Amino acid sequence: MTGFVPEPLELTQETPAPHILRICLHGDLDHTTAQEFLEAVTAALTGPGAPRELRIGCAGLRLCDSSGLSALLVARRRAGEAGALLFLDDRGPALERLLDMTGTLAHLTGESAPRHDDHLDDRV
Repeated sequence: MTGFVPEPLELTQETPAPHILRICLHGDLDHTTAQEFLEAVTAALTGPGAPRELRIGCAGLRLCDSSGLSALLVARRRAGEAGALLFLDDRGPALERLLDMTGTLAHLTGESAPRHDDHLDDRV
């Protein structure tokens, strides 16, 4: 029997332009790693030269559970309190579905969820 093996979260930070910080996530954002992610976000937003834009790179995100979603919501709140915009870049289908199903897509990304009937024919 094979089981799910958690993948540790790795965070990498880069500054692609002045006042923009990108934190790339690789692995699982879950109950064991959410605090580590929030500590990195908080440090970035409160340190000297705090960014005006915080971009979270999600291409390497393998899993996001309810604790991970909560951490993203807290990161959004902390970014707003610091006067920074938060962006979730390169969202995969699983994260996109989680945000859509929980009604947090627009709050976290500023985007509207696609209507579920957008893919239906106009058949009579």
